[in-house]
Amino acid sequence: MSQSSASLTLAPLTAETAEPAAATALETAARRLGFVPNMYGYMAYAPDLLGTYLAGYDGFRRTSGFQPDEQETVFLAVSEANGCDYCVAAHSMIAEKMSRVPADAIAALRNGGPLPDPRLQALATFTRTMVRTAGRPSRADVDAFLAAGFEPRQIFAVILAIGVKTFSNYTNHIVATKLDPAFAAYEVTA
Repeated sequence: MSQSSASLTLAPLTAETAEPAAATALETAARRLGFVPNMYGYMAYAPDLLGTYLAGYDGFRRTSGFQPDEQETVFLAVSEANGCDYCVAAHSMIAEKMSRVPADAIAALRNGGPLPDPRLQALATFTRTMVRTAGRPSRADVDAFLAAGFEPRQIFAVILAIGVKTFSNYTNHIVATKLDPAFAAYEVTA
């Protein structure tokens, strides 16, 4: 992966400089997380982008039917497939510190390699396939996903996660979002 050059040079917005709808979301993030991720400051330029991202992200976390390690598998697989160093770093931290994903699985997800857990491997493979085929998996791809013990409704949850991560991945690409200190130890190198 490589961070793209910024095509747009802007400073991230803050609660003081953003439109009211986005300012509220930034203030909420600061209270919940203890800081406002730089990515949110850029998404705030389009308040509905930030709001839709946050609602979709929260919805995926609450209703996907995936366990926390599976959720991070999806988010990391999408971000790696889309080449988003910022999101790979952020989700690597979340995977380790909050979702308790094993280090070898995180390493595999960061570089697109095979995972040691067959269920997580099936999930990562299906997610990457969905990204790389623009949502056109083969019948065999779907069958392999379901054979790993996932439910048909979780295919739609993967689609939600891809949408959410595409919002963040593309935002980070267009502005080359600077990595927040909270994620610095997980920076993607080379």
